Amino acid sequence: MPDLKACLPFWEGFHVADLDVGPDLVQITLYADPAQRLRCGGCQRPDLPVHEHCRRRLRDLPMLGKAVLLHVTLRRVACPDCGTRMESVSWLDRHARLTRRLAEAVSTLCARLPTAHVAELFGLHWSTVRSLDRRRLTAAVAGLSPAQPKRLVMDEFALYKGHRYASVVLDADTRRVLWIGEGRSRAAVRPFFEALGRQGCARIEAVAMDMNTAFDLEVRRHCKQARIVYDLFHVIAKYGREVIDRVRVDTANQLRHDRPARRVIKQSRWLLLRNPANLKTPEQQVRLEELLAANQSLMTVYVMKAQLKALWTAPTAWAWRQAWTQWMSHAKQSQVPALMQFARRLKGYWRGIVSRVRWPMHTGQLEGINNKIKVIKRMAYGYRDSEYFFLKIKAAFPGNP
Repeated sequence: MPDLKACLPFWEGFHVADLDVGPDLVQITLYADPAQRLRCGGCQRPDLPVHEHCRRRLRDLPMLGKAVLLHVTLRRVACPDCGTRMESVSWLDRHARLTRRLAEAVSTLCARLPTAHVAELFGLHWSTVRSLDRRRLTAAVAGLSPAQPKRLVMDEFALYKGHRYASVVLDADTRRVLWIGEGRSRAAVRPFFEALGRQGCARIEAVAMDMNTAFDLEVRRHCKQARIVYDLFHVIAKYGREVIDRVRVDTANQLRHDRPARRVIKQSRWLLLRNPANLKTPEQQVRLEELLAANQSLMTVYVMKAQLKALWTAPTAWAWRQAWTQWMSHAKQSQVPALMQFARRLKGYWRGIVSRVRWPMHTGQLEGINNKIKVIKRMAYGYRDSEYFFLKIKAAFPGNP
């Protein structure tokens, strides 16, 4: 019979006493090598007396598609510095029920597969796999260099159903996710600025965001010198919802007795919201031109949307001021209630719009990251532990070196 020690050289300091191969399980009995120097598991002091022996069952990497269960007799030593302590074993962590090889394999796969799939693959409980993955993620995030951001991007994404959101803060220069927290209120994002500290807040020069009043107020409170930059996409999306959609619905309601014309207006939502360059067919272009020619209010709000976008491309602050004054004047003269109301609300945000001239920033970087966050969430069919979910996001976006 071949020497088992020579055939299975996986457990340093131990010999194989018995090997039982079953249909689905391989059971291996190990005993300590008498020639191996006995060391304390804490301070590594050698040649210590044995306090007691204890048996432990451990899981190891599968062999030939079968689970491996180790029956190991370990020794507790009497260390003058650490007290009664388990002996040092190179392939086993303290208090662990899995070998280091198995723990590392599980952690490595968790970076690519959902926790439930990894647990099923190795025959482990999902909470055990999650604990191993959490340890890996914590070490990866803790190993990142200290962040010293100068420009930030802030946004939110849906965390659960029922209008539950989480806020994300991104370093605009390195594309590193700096912080994530539940909620999108001032109190929700305040811990980030408190953790950043007074010196860190003083270093912030500009912050890109949507027209979220909570983000705006909290940035102004902690980073008084920072400039707020409102994102074009969010402003135009808000204009589409509050102005174009409102005018379209009001126009359709006025044509309730003319069903064919009403149907044309109601089905034109995406045609009006889409950029002219994104019209796919000549038929769509002709249809849009006919629609705008037939309705003065729709023509007005459609043209005003293009002029509103031009505010984000002004080359100088003076050119921006001229375009802004002209847009506000045209909105007031339009006599379209939804457009006039939107213009009144937009007045309070003019500083965040003109800042785009000095700081050409946007939230597009974070929007792309939010899409990847959704993929991470869908892969696991959601997460029970938000803190664990946030760790996975931070580890997935460590930033550029």
